[in-house]
Amino acid sequence: MTALKGANVFVTGGSRGIGKALVEELYARGAAKVYATARDPRTVTHPDAVPVALEVTDPASVAAAAAQAQDVTVLINNAGASVAASFLDSPLDDVRREFETNFYGPLLLTRAFVPVIELNGGGHILNVHSVLSWIALGGSYSASKAALWSQTNSLRLELQPRNIAVTGLHVGYVDTDLTAGVDDPKSDPRDVARLALDGIETGAHEVLADDISRQVKAGLAHDLTALYPQIAQ
Repeated sequence: MTALKGANVFVTGGSRGIGKALVEELYARGAAKVYATARDPRTVTHPDAVPVALEVTDPASVAAAAAQAQDVTVLINNAGASVAASFLDSPLDDVRREFETNFYGPLLLTRAFVPVIELNGGGHILNVHSVLSWIALGGSYSASKAALWSQTNSLRLELQPRNIAVTGLHVGYVDTDLTAGVDDPKSDPRDVARLALDGIETGAHEVLADDISRQVKAGLAHDLTALYPQIAQ
């Protein structure tokens, strides 16, 4: 379990959506300092947050951000991209771009911050996945999030001896500007943030933030036709 009161936390993608809600909730829980990243740090609006310029796919940018935040004990890998490229029809560069952001980006951040967190006595990493980690309806996006889920599970084992816990957050649609055109049910980002941080504080391995995530996770125990009824036709 990791106490967030008095903690120094690094949140990628902290200027909008879930990331912005996480920054707000962290301060509500008494965090001492929250680094909030964005490609343009001027878009970070929380008055107490420390804005950090970051491109998660650029090793030099990641190294510079880690050098700026040497007091961190909690890393939240929230930044991501949604290209949802078709494996057959989209440019291969689109598929690669999704993996660079959603898989290699969190890995770069984790490799940069693990020595920092360990030097500071241990702490926690939260990776933001998706319900599409478990169901292949989003092309390259689903595949990149499935790969991140596997990365998270591997890191949990590798980091346990180093006193760093790892939590994976799974969620469906969230009511942000990115889903403005979606008519399906959406979670409030503030609710997602609260559940995610509860997971950190209670030491949860995974947080399933909505009904669809819980339903799809349960479906993994059944035949593939339960998740993909069209293949049974």
